[in-house]
Amino acid sequence: MDVRRIEDFTGGWFVGDFEPTLLRTPDFEVGLKIHHRDEHIAPHIHHHVTEYNLLVRGSMRVNGRELTEGDLFVLHKGERVDAEVLTDQAHVVVVKVPSIPSDKTLCEP
Repeated sequence: MDVRRIEDFTGGWFVGDFEPTLLRTPDFEVGLKIHHRDEHIAPHIHHHVTEYNLLVRGSMRVNGRELTEGDLFVLHKGERVDAEVLTDQAHVVVVKVPSIPSDKTLCEP
């Protein structure tokens, strides 16, 4: 058995077509994102990636919808993402398909 710490990885991303990783694959990415209330999450678009999310802890407003623990939400390729953390922290498990780490375009607020 191999054991690693999430802190060993960049930005919470631990599977995908990047290093360091547990599994190098171009097929998908997996990460644990921990966002904070005072964090600015820049509006952005993924042009080639669909993002599947599970809000594990906390609450957020994403694209005008208030989400709470246990909510699953899908951000489709080409869809603008506007996100705000409503609690002290929000923990989100993210799966992106496919793995294209450079596929993020920032938008004007």
